[in-house]
Amino acid sequence: MFDGFRKIWRGLMRMFGYTTLKNIVGKDVTLSEQMIGAINEWKAMMTGQADWITDYVRSLKIEDGICREFADAVLIEMESNVSIEKLDKIYQKSIADLNENLQDGLGLGSLVIKPIGENKAEYITADKFIPITFGDDGKPTDIGFLTIKRMGQNDYYTRFERHYFVNGNLTIENKCYHSQDPSDIGQQCSLESVEEWADINPGPVTYPGMNQMDFGYYRNPIKNKVDGSACGVSIFESAKELIKKADIQGARLDWEYESGERAIHVDDRALKADKKTGRLGVAKLNRRLYRGLNLEDGKDRELFKEYSPSMRDDAYKRGLEEYKREIEFNVGLAYGDLSDVQEVAKTATEVKTSKTRKFNRVTSIQNNLKDCLTDLVAGLAFYNGLYNSGYEFSCDFKDSILVDEETERQQDRADVAAGFMQPWEYRAKWYNEDEATAKKMVAQQADVIE
Repeated sequence: MFDGFRKIWRGLMRMFGYTTLKNIVGKDVTLSEQMIGAINEWKAMMTGQADWITDYVRSLKIEDGICREFADAVLIEMESNVSIEKLDKIYQKSIADLNENLQDGLGLGSLVIKPIGENKAEYITADKFIPITFGDDGKPTDIGFLTIKRMGQNDYYTRFERHYFVNGNLTIENKCYHSQDPSDIGQQCSLESVEEWADINPGPVTYPGMNQMDFGYYRNPIKNKVDGSACGVSIFESAKELIKKADIQGARLDWEYESGERAIHVDDRALKADKKTGRLGVAKLNRRLYRGLNLEDGKDRELFKEYSPSMRDDAYKRGLEEYKREIEFNVGLAYGDLSDVQEVAKTATEVKTSKTRKFNRVTSIQNNLKDCLTDLVAGLAFYNGLYNSGYEFSCDFKDSILVDEETERQQDRADVAAGFMQPWEYRAKWYNEDEATAKKMVAQQADVIE
């Protein structure tokens, strides 16, 4: 039943196929069938509906953890503003939900932040826009956006909004399609069929002087090995198989706990019928009488026998933590971002290398995001008549991921001297010792000094 529901649900969430998209646009599009399949797969993984998920194997939501960790690291110290106060207020309002939406963009490979009129913007993930062509800079020069509305029980309306250039100037047109099947775009109809779209100019409308797209486009800084195009690739694409293994390992751990629950095997002769219900059962026993009662028939046959197998959870946990560390390495996170930091038995050099790896990936994401936000501000300026106003946009990221190790050591020594940090905490951090060992070593040092 669960698998059947998943198949139906996936059918509702899938992007239209390549042939349908080509027919809508009227020509070939960059978004290939392979990319459509990959985007659908990434989306299924992010919603806990990956192909390997069953009643037995549940998603550990590692994909969410990866996207959340990167988004937090990218944005935690970001400072950005626009020099014109009116434009800055609109911009700040537009990026209020940037973190949660960037997480989706990281997971699906790309993201568009598109102004809606003068005072707000919307976030559009890769499953809802169609890259038709890209420029040499990797930004779309022709793109379509899909908005789907369901009206009544079985009526689906899809608005296709296309942005492209005519003689170097931005041109926008809108079309509407009606279908009674969410997986089929159906036939073209009037925009007036949907009340909210009735006032939209179908166009095409060209805006002289606007020589760039009116939105910000973000793409993950990862080479596309799905189809080789300029389309964005998920931040966790390289760790897809490892995530699958981790989910399955998590299921093994759950089963170890479930199957290892203590049980009592009861001989049929010990069961008695309940006078009220007629059901067979056994009288409640004191917990200390688990091991059983023997019949006085000379055979010493037990009526009750305890089942309490030894647990192997430590081995399963170690395996799961190892998968998590391999995932961290593959996607560019530091050790301990996903895995248990207490279980990370790495040298100081390895830890520093992992931090450098994360720093480099986060910096690349920040550079692409800055370009996206710069173009977003241009779009907001365009819709507010301020495109040629001479506004200035500032965006800075303060990087705290990579801290010089010796500087950090010196600060920790000062904290120990001032009493803000315990000596054993210093040893545990810098000598990779557990709490018990660190305290023992500190005590031994104190004895030597005395």
